[in-house]
Amino acid sequence: MNLQGRNFLKMKDFTAEEIMYLIDTAAELKEKKKNGTRHDDLRGKNIVLIFEKTSTRTRCSFEVAAFDLGMGVTYLDPACSQIGKKESIADSARVLGRMYDGIEYRGYGQEIVEELAKYAGVPVWNGLTNEAHPTQMIADMLTIREHLGKLAGLKFVYMGDARYNMANSLMVTCAKLGMHFVACTNAAYFPAEDLVEYAKAEAAKSGGSVMLTESVENGCRDADVVYTDVWVSMGEPEEVWEERIRALKDYQVNSRALSFAKDNVLFMHCLPAFHDLKTTIGKEIHEKFGLTEMEVTDEVFEGEHSVVFDEAENRMHTIKAVMYATMPR
Repeated sequence: MNLQGRNFLKMKDFTAEEIMYLIDTAAELKEKKKNGTRHDDLRGKNIVLIFEKTSTRTRCSFEVAAFDLGMGVTYLDPACSQIGKKESIADSARVLGRMYDGIEYRGYGQEIVEELAKYAGVPVWNGLTNEAHPTQMIADMLTIREHLGKLAGLKFVYMGDARYNMANSLMVTCAKLGMHFVACTNAAYFPAEDLVEYAKAEAAKSGGSVMLTESVENGCRDADVVYTDVWVSMGEPEEVWEERIRALKDYQVNSRALSFAKDNVLFMHCLPAFHDLKTTIGKEIHEKFGLTEMEVTDEVFEGEHSVVFDEAENRMHTIKAVMYATMPR
């Protein structure tokens, strides 16, 4: 399979076979990394990382992956980039596309990364937008396959705010790969209807399914994977915390939720997680709302079902696979 020259912007752009190819490539590159086998096949290439939203895992994953592949890296933080400020996105894309062999963007609207891809002339990779988080998807699917041995036929439950990038991308990915996706949340936080219909159509072709439910018991019953994310996304105003807590408090991943799932259920989270008071934001939430945990309890986060750190490591191996597969030779 040849994906060279392709952009990696959202999971809707890729077939099930292409997604599995990226997962397989990630597994091969991970094995090489673990065995100490050099795989710097992209020596002489250079990439630029544009971060309008800061990150630990995404930046480190792209940088280490690029170095392993032999590439040079330039990092542009929110203060360094003039994209959309003093220079249009189209103009920035055409400049960067003449200097670099690939461009990563992590920021806000999906339309920004789409416009970068339209004008850059080199592969553009979506490190996260408000609407999509495709690199996380390959990491999540690799992690599930490593632990459960397969993907097709598994029941995957997403709990929490299912309207944005994580639930959107997970729903589409699960549907394409023949998995049974469940959004378990307050009905006001279900994914957009048009995307649900798209995912249901994909699931009908793959043998999977898509279900929306407000019942934790029904949603988590016999689940193979239970997944959550923070209830308030980066860049959202502080005022939304109270609203989200009130609406989503019944959809915390805790021991009760997992009690309905299979004995070998996996707990997953794309991180960072508010599971204790060891962060500045965690302390602020505690002071304002009296909570010691939010979307997941510390018991679950640190428990035997949690694979969150395997998942975090796999960000690097799978981002490496995406760059390796799409970079023209």
